[in-house]
Amino acid sequence: MTSAAPVLKPRKQPVQARSAATIEALHAAVIQVLTREGLNRCTTTRIAERAGMSVGSVYQYYPNRDAMLAAVLARHLSGIAEAVEAVCRDNHGRPIASMAKALVEGYLAAKLRNPEESRALYAVSGERGGAEAAARVYKRMEAAVRTLLATAPDARFEDPSMTATIALHALVGPVRTILDGEASPAFEARLQDQLVRLLTAYLRSGPG
Repeated sequence: MTSAAPVLKPRKQPVQARSAATIEALHAAVIQVLTREGLNRCTTTRIAERAGMSVGSVYQYYPNRDAMLAAVLARHLSGIAEAVEAVCRDNHGRPIASMAKALVEGYLAAKLRNPEESRALYAVSGERGGAEAAARVYKRMEAAVRTLLATAPDARFEDPSMTATIALHALVGPVRTILDGEASPAFEARLQDQLVRLLTAYLRSGPG
């Protein structure tokens, strides 16, 4: 007999302003506890204390801690996707060099806006539906970049999906190096310029 999968969905959706504010406070508390105390000490009790709520009140919104973690992770990932999608929409029809620069700047700004939050959520991304959420978000970003590239006036792509995927991977890897604490200050300082050069050269290299 197999055990039931953990419940990772919120108990109710924040349909009123007060409920939305409570959800916001809970999500902020999750991030604060994660960054200050780590995943092992990120309990429902500590989250409730940080949010200024009772544990019973927390359970009105989430059935358990893992459901909260899953919700916070999904929101974080969706925010990254929304940033990339906005950049892509704003740069339709521009030259490849402008597209590459905007993509690099937009992605780095979204991922490194709050490095502590990103690092903390990596601790939970391998569990609690993290892989599935990441896959959904990646598909959104790939679709946005693919659509963007199709509007370039100075380039043609035979396989825009593959080109978009490679372009995104070129951004993801170096940022992960920073979030893993493996990058030197010099690496961080020069990363944006180097990524712009790399992405521009790749997108200009010919049909792909």
